[in-house]
Amino acid sequence: MNGDAGQDVRELVDAVYRAESRRVLATLIRLLGDFDRAEEALHDAFRAALEQWPRDGMPSNPRTWLVSAGRFKAIDAIRRRARADARSASEQVDSLVDDVPAWEGETVEDDRLRLVFTCCHPALSSDAQVAMTLREVCGLTTEQIAHAYLTPAPSLAQRIVRAKAKIRDARIPYQVPTHAELPERLEAVLRVIYLVFNEGYAASSGASLTRPDLSAEAIRLGRLLVELLPEPEVSGLLALMLLQESRREARTSVDGNLILLEDQDRSRWNRAQIAEGRALVERALASRRFGPYALQAAIAAVHADAPDARSTDWAEIVGLYDVLASVEPSPVVELNRAVAVAMRDGPEAGLALIDAILSRGDLSDYRLAHAARADLCRRLGRTAEARAAYERALALTRQEPERRFLERRLAELRDRSPERGSAPMGT
Repeated sequence: MNGDAGQDVRELVDAVYRAESRRVLATLIRLLGDFDRAEEALHDAFRAALEQWPRDGMPSNPRTWLVSAGRFKAIDAIRRRARADARSASEQVDSLVDDVPAWEGETVEDDRLRLVFTCCHPALSSDAQVAMTLREVCGLTTEQIAHAYLTPAPSLAQRIVRAKAKIRDARIPYQVPTHAELPERLEAVLRVIYLVFNEGYAASSGASLTRPDLSAEAIRLGRLLVELLPEPEVSGLLALMLLQESRREARTSVDGNLILLEDQDRSRWNRAQIAEGRALVERALASRRFGPYALQAAIAAVHADAPDARSTDWAEIVGLYDVLASVEPSPVVELNRAVAVAMRDGPEAGLALIDAILSRGDLSDYRLAHAARADLCRRLGRTAEARAAYERALALTRQEPERRFLERRLAELRDRSPERGSAPMGT
């Protein structure tokens, strides 16, 4: 085989890997019953493809070929490794050989859904759920995940190792939950996907406001889940992510500084994502079985529908927050509602609500609560209180664009008079 032909085959195998590797892995985990064994089998199968496809031609169904190759590579590996215990080796091999290889059609999609629910099992810690989902479902490397979350790669690797051991030792079933279990288990899956998205949409720390690779992975996961499990809240979460992501290009200046929602150039918002998100949220709300993600998506859709900040229907947003607070009450929901009330009724009304939240001790370490209070005090001309609240928010902020924004606000307090309303730190 000449050099050009060899390069063509490598490029073909790379394309198949990008398109099929997560599906193949999900099925191999089911067939082999072990994450590490399945990952080794996956890589063995693709190595075999690089060796055999140039000689024999590409199979008509590459996914089936890869699953079969990986499965038999695993059987060979078990035989090699367990020669010292012939009985154990024989039992393991028999269980794999006897298993009916059903990996085509809907079974493959079932396997992908099993993998999502296994990685997000409630027996695993939240950090482990996120790491496992990004590693096994999305295919990110340990180094990529560690970089995104500013965690040392060895620590992240150990977290994944411990999670796999927990799945194995606790005999966590590799299956889709029953109908009765689904609501509780689905909530964990949606939470993990939204955690990944939020870290991409508004990074918790570091030099950049966003991490587009993570928000893109979360949206990809959301699309997969809608395809596999079209529940209203799944559609609601995808809608919420799309509507928020539609603003990403307008949220920072050329030099990386934060731009508030009211100051964004809305012509830079992604209209295709807005249209898709709006259709999804309308479908979720029409089902009348919606939950907090669909309600948050509805709020985002109101923002998306407004041609400019002044045209925003703040009364509708407050009403939606009222519903959200009844469905999923939390101090953060109260804070967001308070900001919307400030935009509808004036800064004094919003400030009273925020002060009530903080007086209870809720959100005392939440930077956005203090940033919101600072902005409302600034607009009311209460400069000393505004300065103290900005300083508190600054002390809690680990992200550079937000730090620069807060530092600018502090510097401006000396010579700026109260201004028109703004959605504090809203981007």
